[in-house]
Amino acid sequence: MNADNYIRITFPSRSANEAFARSAAAAFAAQLDPTLEELGDIRTAVSEAVTNCIVHAYPDTIGKIKLEMSILDGHTLEISVRDWGRGIPDVAQAMQPLYTTGGSDRSGMGFSIMGSFMDRLKVKSAPGKGTAVLMRRTIFPRGGK
Repeated sequence: MNADNYIRITFPSRSANEAFARSAAAAFAAQLDPTLEELGDIRTAVSEAVTNCIVHAYPDTIGKIKLEMSILDGHTLEISVRDWGRGIPDVAQAMQPLYTTGGSDRSGMGFSIMGSFMDRLKVKSAPGKGTAVLMRRTIFPRGGK
């Protein structure tokens, strides 16, 4: 698939930047004319992915997070959130609902939430090398556009 438009943003894994990433994602996705519900889903999925980087990839330090977004074939939003932190030893286990390494204050629902709001969710990770989350969501034109 060819990208019609794209952005790449790299920022420190500070909790204040989660809101920035969520807003940047919504602003970029707006060009597809999503419904408010679709926009909320995109914001939530990006928020979960970035929060995972902050909490799990870099629990004791500030690291780097890269957010990339592309419009593919005019109507598919592709979102990539990448870190270079701890990595996930067992991705299949980490994707199970309620599984968390973040302590008792974490719900373990991040990947489940991302998957429920996106059409596609793919996670690649290696211990000590970081994690990449790839999500896709098709936004169908409204009103005969």
